Amino acid sequence: MPHIRPLTSRSTAALLHRTSPINRAAAPINRTAAPVGRLAPFSTTRRIQAAAHEEDHYDAPGGWLWGLDPSKKHEKEGWENIFVWGFFGSLGLGVVAYAFKPDTSIQTWALEEARRRLEVEGILKEPESK
Repeated sequence: MPHIRPLTSRSTAALLHRTSPINRAAAPINRTAAPVGRLAPFSTTRRIQAAAHEEDHYDAPGGWLWGLDPSKKHEKEGWENIFVWGFFGSLGLGVVAYAFKPDTSIQTWALEEARRRLEVEGILKEPESK
């Protein structure tokens, strides 16, 4: 009968660490990319760099809003008037439609239904028309 060595806490932890599905998923695909026990980098692709490494990648602000020279008159493009009239026109129509929409709330319906049933039973008098 072969001799079986008892599991120590160190060997059990190593066995669980190796066989854990979380550790298997986090293990690097390329074993040479990162040593065992360290996670792989977030991105395996190399960072794209500019052709000239000495160039400054920061575009300093010019002081003009959207880069437009304030001393020059703005020429409207063809779509700008259509957008303004379409946007504010549809917004105005939406406000009017919302103001005149019928009241379809359940509370209003229940109040009218209760008043109608009470009038039919004779508990509530019918409102007098003026």
